[in-house]
Amino acid sequence: MLDDAALFAMASDLCRIDGVEGVMLGGSRARGAAAPGSDADLGIYLRGAVDEEAIAALAEGWSDASAPPARWTQSGAWGPWVDGGAWLVVDGTAVDWIRRDLERVEAQWERARRGEFAFHAQPGHPHGFLDAGYCAELALGRMLADPSGALNERRERMQEMPAALGSALADRIWEASFSVDAAAKAAARGDAAYVALCLAHAALISAHAIHGRDLRWSTNEKGLVAAAARLPSAPTGFAASVTDALALGDASGTALSDAVERARRLVDRVEAALAVPEGGSEARRAPSR
Repeated sequence: MLDDAALFAMASDLCRIDGVEGVMLGGSRARGAAAPGSDADLGIYLRGAVDEEAIAALAEGWSDASAPPARWTQSGAWGPWVDGGAWLVVDGTAVDWIRRDLERVEAQWERARRGEFAFHAQPGHPHGFLDAGYCAELALGRMLADPSGALNERRERMQEMPAALGSALADRIWEASFSVDAAAKAAARGDAAYVALCLAHAALISAHAIHGRDLRWSTNEKGLVAAAARLPSAPTGFAASVTDALALGDASGTALSDAVERARRLVDRVEAALAVPEGGSEARRAPSR
């Protein structure tokens, strides 16, 4: 079983390599919600000239001898946004080393401050990778190693979601209604797969909009609906309503149309809940972590 001492030792070893600025623990372990078999996700933050061979050798050295060889990849090997890294098994626990380019993180922070974001096609992210998630990873992660203090300085700057980004995410709620309308047309044709895709998209856009209204970061689609349901701007029963809307029954035209109507009612409730109250968006802001 991988313990904290091993994680800190691993991060310390990584930070001795040229180009490694710092290491963050992310995912369920950073949130304190890990199950016994949960992976450990380590964000390895890189800047400038990186000794890729040294990182590759360290990955092989840390991974259990009985496990498949750990291969440190170049940038882009895992897709344009998750980027690359290595899959290790350490003390019987799966450990993901995920490479992060600090210049790219800084670029997304500047975009977030201007209220700019996009969802990008990326394997493993069926809804698309939210580029502002780079900032969320720093804000929500747990520091394992930061010899120069530069990584923590960025983390402190990114603790609060910029108001411009929050407004942009909340304003995107129109797309949820658009997706429900598209699902309604497909329901009449009995296209269950497309209806399911549209309704799931509407649910996740709604969840992102709730996070934006309350200025709370999210990193990816996993657990996004449940997290949104806990925020002040979520309508009562949000998570249960999403589950209900995604239940397509026997996938007949009638069942699909019924699911679309449930989704439409849910999106209407989200839109009403996100209406900016008197006093502006700050009135709905959730407390800081």
